[in-house]
Amino acid sequence: MGIGLIFASLILIFSIIAAGIYNHLVRFSFLVKEALSGIDVQLKRRHDLIPNLVEIVKGYAKYEQGVFEKVTKLRNEIVSAKDSKVNLDAENSLSQAIKSIFAIAENYPELKANQNFLDLQKNISAIEDNIQMARRYYNGTVRDYNVSIQSFPNSIIANIFHFKPAEFFEIEYSTERSSPDIELGDK
Repeated sequence: MGIGLIFASLILIFSIIAAGIYNHLVRFSFLVKEALSGIDVQLKRRHDLIPNLVEIVKGYAKYEQGVFEKVTKLRNEIVSAKDSKVNLDAENSLSQAIKSIFAIAENYPELKANQNFLDLQKNISAIEDNIQMARRYYNGTVRDYNVSIQSFPNSIIANIFHFKPAEFFEIEYSTERSSPDIELGDK
């Protein structure tokens, strides 16, 4: 009876440890999803401002139609995507296109003085900073989650329950690694 009790106690201890590890991994997987949702919120805010930006600049820069069409097309593709996972290539392309709009605005001094344009620049700059912070939080959460599922003894439980490593939110273009150059003009 002593060996059976010891064996039962070991199974109970192992079960408690395994349950604790499983709950820890589930918590981390939800933190990763929450962090990705935070990025989505900031990207949605940026997407909501883009039509206003395009319309204001379009009124001044009538000869830059290709850039406006590209920005509008990218925004619509991203907004209408059925997949909730962030489309990194499209987001990176959209960031580049937004920079093109601000570059176009440099050629139109009267546009740079427009208060609506200045407000949009300020809002987009703030949103870009928020996106960067959300990416940083997401990547930190992914790092912690990935370390957790690959560390012993967590890796055993992670393999049994098919926890998969999460992907980092990386920026494709090296020029994207810096903040966008948004000129707010002299006040």
